Amino acid sequence: MLILSAIQVEDMMTEADLSVNTLTESFTSIVEHMQAINKHLLALNSCDIRDEALVCCSETTDKIQASIVAFQFYDRMQQCLQHVTSNLKGLSELVESPKRLYNPTEWRQFQHEIRSRYTMESEKLMFDAIVQGKSIDEALSIKNTHQEEDQSDNIELF
Repeated sequence: MLILSAIQVEDMMTEADLSVNTLTESFTSIVEHMQAINKHLLALNSCDIRDEALVCCSETTDKIQASIVAFQFYDRMQQCLQHVTSNLKGLSELVESPKRLYNPTEWRQFQHEIRSRYTMESEKLMFDAIVQGKSIDEALSIKNTHQEEDQSDNIELF
């Protein structure tokens, strides 16, 4: 059942990638067209209509930038889902072997493998909280607090 869950998530990620690739190609084309329109408008003599069109180009560019941020969120979400599927597969392998299932060393190794896949400090803090026996709500609170502090200081790269 764990492998089935991992496969279902991976399948949905593959389908989502097709849509995101289409969106990426569309946005690339939109950016190129907006740059061309802006260039043509700047070549015209200044007038109210030209200036209004330049404002529209600027507002559209802002919307494109906001969309790029959304794409970055998608990349981050996909990375998290890849961690989940990898963890589900690893857990499935661990529990299918009675020798490994009842071996505390195997469980510690598995936890170490999970933690080593995380690239963001907030993920590691949440993982550590769960391993320490904190509740899901407490772990999420720790993660969210760290992200809020980090956003006020700088951007956390993944």
